[in-house]
Amino acid sequence: MTTAAVNNPVVMVQLGAAELKRIINENTRRGFYITIAILILLALLSFTYRIVMDAIFPPPNVVKVKLAKVSLDMLAPPPSQNEEAPPPPPPTAVPPVSGPAVRAGMPVAVPDAMIAEDLKDFANIDEINRASAIGGDGNDMGNFASNIGESSSGLNIETREETPDIDEFVSVEKEPDFDYAALQRRVKYPDIARRNGVEGQVLVGALVGKDGKVEKTQVIETDNELLNQSAVNAVRETVFTPAIQNGAPVRLWVRIPIVFKLR
Repeated sequence: MTTAAVNNPVVMVQLGAAELKRIINENTRRGFYITIAILILLALLSFTYRIVMDAIFPPPNVVKVKLAKVSLDMLAPPPSQNEEAPPPPPPTAVPPVSGPAVRAGMPVAVPDAMIAEDLKDFANIDEINRASAIGGDGNDMGNFASNIGESSSGLNIETREETPDIDEFVSVEKEPDFDYAALQRRVKYPDIARRNGVEGQVLVGALVGKDGKVEKTQVIETDNELLNQSAVNAVRETVFTPAIQNGAPVRLWVRIPIVFKLR
């Protein structure tokens, strides 16, 4: 028999082995249940935290790539080393060319010992100027080689006309003509300029080609940059009557003022 003192020292509790065993069993069960509850709560918190974090920060998309395994037995055999190389293409026959036997080009100084006996006589400047890149058959009649001016590659070389300067003065008989009222009607007022009440004028320079179409445009002066693109677009859509010089059409720059005014 055991005697235990409680808070009140006057009260004495008598505990035996049976009572102690019962108290120990109850406290053990209570601790086990509390531990299980804490573990379940931690698991729920971890699961909830993972769901919330995935919703806020979604994981990146992972692309799965299938790898193809290739065995060495599946590869094609290497080319044989004993195969003969393909024959070279037949030489292109060069038609005979009359004229100086020399070739046109830049003369280069070489030592006399390297000059063959049949090449001791050098061509003069006149013969080099009249010779072609291939060299003639030596039948020199005093004219240019017969193949000068021929194009062996079939290239069509065009001569481009120099673009006139926008500030260059060109005397013409007739200036380029166009319908200014129709041009002004084609002008589209920019929405951002309309909303902000922007008005003004844009002076556009246009290079009118020989066919009356606008080849180039340039903004010379502007009251507001919001109006520039709309003015340039209206000018590019205009077809002009080309300028006339010596009875023939010529390319010429014109200056066109485009007015933007809200009604």
